[in-house]
Amino acid sequence: MVVRVPQLSPRHRRKRMEGNQHKLEANIALLGAESVGKSALTVRFLTRRFIGEYGDIESIYSHSDVIDGRETCFHIWDSVCPQEDNGAGHYINRQLQWADGFILVYSICDRASFNVVRQQVQRLRQASGKAGATPIIIVGNKRDLRHRRTVSSEEGRLLALSVDCGFFEISAAETYHGVLLVFHGLLDLIRETRALKKGTIGIKGIVRSVSAVFGKKRNE
Repeated sequence: MVVRVPQLSPRHRRKRMEGNQHKLEANIALLGAESVGKSALTVRFLTRRFIGEYGDIESIYSHSDVIDGRETCFHIWDSVCPQEDNGAGHYINRQLQWADGFILVYSICDRASFNVVRQQVQRLRQASGKAGATPIIIVGNKRDLRHRRTVSSEEGRLLALSVDCGFFEISAAETYHGVLLVFHGLLDLIRETRALKKGTIGIKGIVRSVSAVFGKKRNE
């Protein structure tokens, strides 16, 4: 289901999260350059189907599932972020007010898209005002085209480590499983971050969560 971008204040979001203890909601924003597969990634997660061609449309989708015995609702903002400095900072600030976590997507066949993600993750970290405050996962997409690779797996992983993010390299075209790991991995980080803010988890719990994201199998 496609809906308009909600304008929720931080206080409103906290009340919504705390109002229903049995239902978990997570706002997830996708960023990245054009034609890297953001919409394909989103639709693959929502429907298990792969669709290769999309228009330049910004939408928010809602999807409910039962995860670990708990009803979970994902609100996914498939965004078209300005890549130039003009307007990009305001746009990212707006997303930070809405999103609980981010997925930053680049194509392993397009070094320019990798550089866009590098810039976007730095903007997010600077805008949040605290490194690691916002859960982020960096995704190298189009692994099925690795014979045309221009960005190595090591480069993607090192970037993620340097900015305290999770990392996956997947093919949205080839398999649903890798896409599922991305969204569920980010959900784990969001839950750990919320628990830390409430003071109900120690640093060891956060380390376990981040290690789980980095350690999960990346080859489908």
